[in-house]
Amino acid sequence: MAGNPPTDDPIQDAPSVTAPQHAAAGLPAIAHSLRMAHEQMGVRRTALTLLRVNQKNGFDCPGCAWPEPDKRHAAEFCENGAKAVAEEATLRRVTPDFFAAHSVADLAGRSGYWLGQQGRLTHPMYLAEGATTYEPVTWERAFDIVAEELQALATPDEAVFYTSGRTSNEAAFLYQLFAREFGTNNLPDCSNMCHESSGSALTETIGIGKGSVLLDDLYKADLIIVAGQNPGTNHPRMLSALEKAKRGGTRIITVNPLPEAGLERFKNPQNARGLAAGGTALTDLFLQIRLGGDQALFRLLNRLILETEGAVDTAFVDEHTHGFEDFAHAARTADWDETLRATGLRREEIETALRMVLDSRRVIVCWAMGLTQHKHAVPTIKEVVNFLLLRGNIGRPGAGVCPVRGHSNVQGDRTMGIFERPAPAFLDALEKEFGFTPPREHGLDVVRAIRALRDGQAKVFFAMGGNFVSATPDTDVTEAAVRRARLTVHVSTKLNRSHVITGARALILPTLGRTERDRQQAGDQFVTVEDSMGMVHASRGRLEPASPQLLSEPAIVCRLARRTLGEASPTPWEDFERDYATIRDRIARVIPGFEDFNARVARPGGFTLPHAPRDARRFPTATGKANFSATPVEYPRVPEGRLLLQTLRSHDQYNTTIYGLDDRYRGIKNGRRVVLLHPDDAREHGLADGAYADLVSEWTDGTERRAPGFRVVHYPTTRGCAAAYYPETNVLVPLDHTADTSNTPASKSVVIRLEPATASAAASAAADSGR
Repeated sequence: MAGNPPTDDPIQDAPSVTAPQHAAAGLPAIAHSLRMAHEQMGVRRTALTLLRVNQKNGFDCPGCAWPEPDKRHAAEFCENGAKAVAEEATLRRVTPDFFAAHSVADLAGRSGYWLGQQGRLTHPMYLAEGATTYEPVTWERAFDIVAEELQALATPDEAVFYTSGRTSNEAAFLYQLFAREFGTNNLPDCSNMCHESSGSALTETIGIGKGSVLLDDLYKADLIIVAGQNPGTNHPRMLSALEKAKRGGTRIITVNPLPEAGLERFKNPQNARGLAAGGTALTDLFLQIRLGGDQALFRLLNRLILETEGAVDTAFVDEHTHGFEDFAHAARTADWDETLRATGLRREEIETALRMVLDSRRVIVCWAMGLTQHKHAVPTIKEVVNFLLLRGNIGRPGAGVCPVRGHSNVQGDRTMGIFERPAPAFLDALEKEFGFTPPREHGLDVVRAIRALRDGQAKVFFAMGGNFVSATPDTDVTEAAVRRARLTVHVSTKLNRSHVITGARALILPTLGRTERDRQQAGDQFVTVEDSMGMVHASRGRLEPASPQLLSEPAIVCRLARRTLGEASPTPWEDFERDYATIRDRIARVIPGFEDFNARVARPGGFTLPHAPRDARRFPTATGKANFSATPVEYPRVPEGRLLLQTLRSHDQYNTTIYGLDDRYRGIKNGRRVVLLHPDDAREHGLADGAYADLVSEWTDGTERRAPGFRVVHYPTTRGCAAAYYPETNVLVPLDHTADTSNTPASKSVVIRLEPATASAAASAAADSGR
């Protein structure tokens, strides 16, 4: 039998701490996965469900976007994937009786962990204006409420349509189609908070905002650089690919402020060697860099490559690139002393990295939020592109750019048109196919949407998945902004904090999960997703839905569109809901690369989208070539007595979903309000290991942003840098502290000071935060 959800919300006042681990996965990962799966699903349901995860005839894991190999293991999932599936396929239920027993104020005082553990939502729920509890509502009335509010707006741009990465290609295409037929490009999504910097930099430099490598390229690489990324927690299946690459002779450089267990050693739970032996040592060189120093590192490496006779691939540079001379002039000014200050590295470490680069013909650079969430994130990624272009490492097998997306189908949503700044060619295709004139003005991204809600310029907020108020920066500002809305709507599978931080009125619309059978008039349906490397494949659930009241995401969009747009709409919404193949037929005519979509996705494993730089060394930029960049080097300057904070995940969470209160690899148990400090930094601030401190961020607006009551953990991080978990520390990230160009919140470079606090204050803070 599956376990019951927790009735009491645990107070995290005394986390225990042991030494961090130096290896990931192994038997503990198997045991932890099975324990959580059994607690949520029971033994039989666990077996039926986990063996279908990421299989060619199964369903796509609702967790990360790492691709699957062609030949798949029977257990093609990781520990965190098992947790994600268990929480979706759980036997726990959140019924109308639950809402009757808990007021919104009561739920707002609960932690995100407690809310998520209650189980699957079963009925549409409505919070009337002035009401204190949600009440059940029919689907027809729910759609009426949304349509009435949308139709009452002074302009369509007073509505915001947010999307989480879990949404399928079919649902995402319909969602953006509805928003644009309604009349707005206000389509912010979770990409705005993660890889928007990657897309901005790559579009400008190579002409396409996606990575250029496939899974097989990792196995062919001579050198893989993993920068600003923690695969062991955030993309655990990547460790299997790195292990296979290592066995083939690939070397790995890790660039990160924190040592991460998964990149030190991987004990592969899918084979006897990984379980019985000590596993595989993955990292050959660990560059423990200072937060935000990556651009300076790659700029100096580029200077040193330029100075090495024969190191530059001059044939590639001459034929395929633009702007080399300006870049080379800027690179030759890179200064050793300045670089060492910016990076915190030693000269001999950088020289060792250079030798490894020069010894490698085929190089891949992988990165994630550690590069994208800084003010100078876009210039940093441009410098990574410079580094690869110098030696011809784009468009060559075993080489290229590899931004690792963190959420299943977040890349597919963008491909389907979930973007506040759509390309004119995409809008032209929509207009030709559907016979309406889509808006051309750019819409709101996440940060601008929060400002619009705050300033009363946006009045309806509709979220297709996700946990907006917990995922976004400047928590107090965001929550106050959302509360100013006339209506907030969330299409969700589980309860989260965004359901209890509401506008004047609120709706919760429960939807099918990836694991569940989707029956429509034309029969059982499947949906499709795109992984982090541009592979598109089908996803088919088999479990009975958690409730007969659930609707699929495509059905929700279609019914809302019919109710809002009425008979005047030229779009066949009823046909789309009846048979998803009709949606794919339209996608095939609108979006390049999806020609003959239905036939190609019917093949086991799906198909690969075209990528001109990878496939043909053709660069669809304004210059027609790959563009070198010569942007000035930046890195965070921190005042004396202050530290630079990065927000990050624990091993027991996925994005804002908290699976438990432990971080096994970092040695943290039963607590999330911890701050990781280098022992020398902690001593300089008079903070012993186990002391408690308030974290206070400092920003140019003079506003005090405080996260109280964090246990100090002496940890082997880079000097001058600190780390703490989000969403608890999102309150410290100023709304206006964003990356240039991409407007992504700069959550990896927050200047903070530490103020001593007592353990009792910490307990009070944890109890009061509800986050």
